[in-house]
Amino acid sequence: MTPLETALIHRFGQENVSSLAKKEGEISLILLDLELKSRTKVLVTNGLSDYLMPVPEKLAGNEYNEIYFCLPSYWDVKDSENPNMNWVFEWIQRIANYVVEKKTWLGNGHTMPCGSEMESLSPSMRQNHFFFSDPVLLENELLPIEICGKNIHFLAIIPIFGEEMDYKQGKGTFKFQQKLRTHGVTEKLDDYRGSTLKSKWRFLKR
Repeated sequence: MTPLETALIHRFGQENVSSLAKKEGEISLILLDLELKSRTKVLVTNGLSDYLMPVPEKLAGNEYNEIYFCLPSYWDVKDSENPNMNWVFEWIQRIANYVVEKKTWLGNGHTMPCGSEMESLSPSMRQNHFFFSDPVLLENELLPIEICGKNIHFLAIIPIFGEEMDYKQGKGTFKFQQKLRTHGVTEKLDDYRGSTLKSKWRFLKR
């Protein structure tokens, strides 16, 4: 059992924390099963924080991060053959590996396209970019946690649409996060959500 898993068990209880099997070369993953307003599962990396991110000096203290997807209650994480659900496992691995291999860092406000072709994540999840954010829905549950002298932060992965990416690039992180909040968008995945942007913005961006 890793120190992070032990710390999460202390925070949430052993019955709500499980370690997932992994293949060779993959980062370990933990699945949290939390009771909020509805049952919520959280897929979080277990070891990305072993890597010291080269953050800018103004962000000193944020060098150690784990990333996570927040899954809705209707998702069956055991349905490994379902393309509407299994993509989270591939992408959390790809993002974690990218950060370490490129010796780069991720922080609140960063974005990433979903591959060079920027295809939709799944048949039901039409978003084609990722936005990384401090916890929103889970701001109380996923407060930083101190382990072995390191302050480990949790960074949410939020799928966004191409026009939302354009808006964020044009208006900045703060205004984009305001727009997400106005529309009730958090890190919890939602196959049914549409773009937060009105047609006027989409028209202007074309």
